[in-house]
Amino acid sequence: MTELDEAWELTLAEAKRRAHAAGRADIADYLNLRARNDLLRRTGTEWLVSSLTKLAGEANRRGAGIQIEQQDAHRFRVGSTTMVGTHVTLHNGVRALTVESGWPRTPRDGFIRGGGLACANIKHFGRPRANAELTLMRAATGAPLWMASEKTGGQSRFTEGRLRDHFLLLLGES
Repeated sequence: MTELDEAWELTLAEAKRRAHAAGRADIADYLNLRARNDLLRRTGTEWLVSSLTKLAGEANRRGAGIQIEQQDAHRFRVGSTTMVGTHVTLHNGVRALTVESGWPRTPRDGFIRGGGLACANIKHFGRPRANAELTLMRAATGAPLWMASEKTGGQSRFTEGRLRDHFLLLLGES
């Protein structure tokens, strides 16, 4: 968790305390929902980044020589919405795999259509057809669930196996 995230958590906690003290249960309920959604967002985006870096670490232990760059507070657009989050690029020679994931932080950033909690882009340098657009949803169990947009307009579950397939493209093994 970054310093900004910690400051945000403290601000939310103080706002909830004040809402309860003022008898504003509606505001307290909204802030509780926001805190639960933020936890799902962090969990989902951290899973994506940590799974990818874990694959890179395993490959490097086998001698792959993958270089990893990570940037926090990265801003990117999905449609007309601005996302704020993490940007990770893995370099393998001339190949590069980039994952950017985040969510709107302020009202002026916009919102995610369809009830999404966060968005992510997986980009392959020089291979745009291999790219993927992801939306973080809440599964029926309440857990975070990444869904990949399909060319048909539908969505399908994005699993660790599918992330591994993207990673194998970086290695030139697919």
